[in-house]
Order: sequence, then C-alpha cells, then structure tokens
Amino acid sequence: MVRGFWLEYPISVYHCFMSWLMPIIVSDEKAVDCYYRKHTGGRPANMENPQLFSEKLQWYKLYARKPLMEKVANKYTVREYIESVGYGYLLNDLLGVYKNVSEIDFNALPNQFVLKDTHGSGHNIIVKDKSQLCKWQAKMMMHTWLHQTIAWSGREWVYQSMPRHIIAEKYLEDETGELRDYKFYCFNGEPQFMQLEVGRGTEHNTRNFYDMDWNLMPFGKELPHNPNINVPRPQMYDEMQKIVRDLCKPFQYVRVDLYQVCGKIYFGELTFFPAGGAPDFVPVEYDTIVGEMWKLEKE
Repeated sequence: MVRGFWLEYPISVYHCFMSWLMPIIVSDEKAVDCYYRKHTGGRPANMENPQLFSEKLQWYKLYARKPLMEKVANKYTVREYIESVGYGYLLNDLLGVYKNVSEIDFNALPNQFVLKDTHGSGHNIIVKDKSQLCKWQAKMMMHTWLHQTIAWSGREWVYQSMPRHIIAEKYLEDETGELRDYKFYCFNGEPQFMQLEVGRGTEHNTRNFYDMDWNLMPFGKELPHNPNINVPRPQMYDEMQKIVRDLCKPFQYVRVDLYQVCGKIYFGELTFFPAGGAPDFVPVEYDTIVGEMWKLEKE
C-alpha cells in the first residue's frame, strides 16, 4: 500500500483545478497577501519595508525572479547547476526520469529506490522492499503529482512553469538507520545556521538548529527545539559549509540541503520559500531575529 493515497487523490484533483483557475482571478500580490494573513491571524506583511524573515520571503516571491531560481528549484534540472559549479560528485545516482508514469519500468529498478516529483514539496515514495510496493497505487499517486503545482496558493512562482517529471534515485540511509537532512539557511552568500530533523515521522520528532560552530540555537521551526537531543557534530561539517558557500553565492536567500552517508556528502535540494514563507519559528520572536540576518537587496 502507498500511504496517503486515498487522501492524496481528491486533494490533487482540487489542486489541478485551482492551479488553472487561481492565476486568472487573483493577482500575485493579492494571493501573497491572503496567504500571509491566513498564517498570521489576519496580520498583513509589511511589503514596503519588510523586517521579519517571513515578510522578506513574501517580498522575495514577488520581486526576486531570477531565471536561475526556477532552474535550480527543479529537482532534476538543478543537477546541471550542481555539475556546472564543480560539485557533480555530490549528486545521488539517477535511476530514471519519466514524463509520465507509463514510462516507469519497475522491473528495471533495484529492490530499494526513491521516487519523487521534480516540481513539488514532500512528494516522495521511499521503497525499501520492492516486493511490498503496490505499483498501481504508486502510479496513481504520481499521476496526480504530475497534474498539480504548489505555485498558485502562495505564488511560489518558481514552480509555475516548471517542467514536471518523476525521477527515480538510489535509496540512501545513514548510520542512524534514517537519512538525516542538513538544511543550511543562507543569506547574502553566507550560511548562518543549519536545521537538523531527528526522528521524522515518529513521536520523538525533533527539529533543532545549530550555528556554524555546532552550537545548539534556542529555537525550532513548527516544533520546539529539544536541548536534550545530543547530536554529535557531523564528521564532514566543515566541508559541508564550504560546499554550501559555493552553492548559495548567486542568491540573496536560499536553503541548501545536504546529506552525509558513510563518509560521503550528497546534495539534496535548493529551496527558496520554506513552508511558503509562513511564520513558523518557535518562539515567534525568531522571525524577527532571523529576518535581521538577511540584508534584503531590492533590485
């Protein structure tokens, strides 16, 4: 069984319809304003002089529209950028690229692999044992992914015209039995802090933040930070920082995601609008503190 299928399908149909309708009836400015008010209890963003991190992300969606951002937000075409800056060796093995689900030959894939779309968020099918995969449900789910976009509601414009594919990649697992995701928040060409999620999908899920010297920072995102979780500094943390500095240079803000597996660093993705820019730091004053790290470049 593919978990979430029966919920995913009607939601995807709704997204298909709204992605066509919303750009026609609602301007980008109005959509961004509505999205922000929805997540702040009706408080509008200060778009003339944004100060909060969440406000600056709304401004970023509307006014910082470099073509390179669209290319690197795509989980397939970003590979060209990673190779162009000399980090092709960080890329996970690509097992297949598919324009539609009928092209997927499950017999040609190994026993363990990951399927994901190139244009969405959180759309992954992690296969640890191919014999347990319900292929028709997986295909139905991926079919709906190919007919939806996350661009319309909060106007994450990089996804609006993005080519849509399904990709298959090698299954990765680190020494903890999961795949820890090191998410570096970068402002004006420099990483400032890193988000690490532990126990994802369990009752012990924790989302902690660390500075560049691996000191635990006193805030979380959606979830409170947990000072009782003692995660040792990654063996390759300094090398990760060098890679991140090179990858983030063209952007005034980007989140760079990396993995570390068996002494090797892997590239994850580049993200410009985490959570659509919703203010979700815990405690809330860190929306202001993090916002101060970003010197907004109004071009």
